[in-house]
Amino acid sequence: MHQEQALRHARPVSHWTGWGQWLALLTMTIDHMSRHVLPADHGLEWTQVTLGRIAFPLFAAMVAWHGLFNTRDPMRYARRILIIGLAAQIPFMLMPRASDALLLNVCFTLSLGLMWGAWLRTLLARYRDDQLAPVALLLAVAGSTLAMFLAGQWVEYGLYGLMLIPLMMLALYQLHNAASDPGGRALALLSTLPVLFAAGQLNVSDVAKGFTVATCVLVLLLAAGAARRVPPVAWVMPRKLWLSWYPGHFALIAVWLWFVGGL
Repeated sequence: MHQEQALRHARPVSHWTGWGQWLALLTMTIDHMSRHVLPADHGLEWTQVTLGRIAFPLFAAMVAWHGLFNTRDPMRYARRILIIGLAAQIPFMLMPRASDALLLNVCFTLSLGLMWGAWLRTLLARYRDDQLAPVALLLAVAGSTLAMFLAGQWVEYGLYGLMLIPLMMLALYQLHNAASDPGGRALALLSTLPVLFAAGQLNVSDVAKGFTVATCVLVLLLAAGAARRVPPVAWVMPRKLWLSWYPGHFALIAVWLWFVGGL
């Protein structure tokens, strides 16, 4: 019994994130190529509401997973993501878009979402240790939600994108540490519902919603134990490629658009 509990509470196997990195970069790049590089009549618009809708929930899931299980300092991890976002912001702003309003790229969404999730975990830990009154906890959660609502006006995917990471962190924790009793499993199952709801609000079309929600379902199943069955990735993504691809591919697209007169 003690051995079973130790295995359940041990850090989960993270091999799937190696595959997730390749899939996230591939689907994101396909989406951006379809939107910004290929001619208007290229016939691949379907990728924007299918493959392109996999990237963000996959990035968010990996950030939540690493922030929860694989880093001792989630805030430092969030700051590293923020640096990538700062490097990518200028080429990101050069991409054609319907509105001229300032919009911060998805790295800001991921970074702020992780900071929010890590801060909420700290508050819950203080509450469990009787260092924080229930009223203070509720006020802190309400105040931070209001702050994220305001921040959501400026970042990609808005408030629901910001919410996805702390909700995912909660669900991943509950699924990984689900007790063997029916009550524990029911709590773990209930924790997935807000994740799926938030994921469903990220897109407009039903097809896009389906791909986004399905991606989240897959990650939730990994947290519930399926991660143990995923083998290590055959070709590990070089760290420099992983860190530079997001700002780098936007810079290359911006150069291409300038060359063909699209800027």
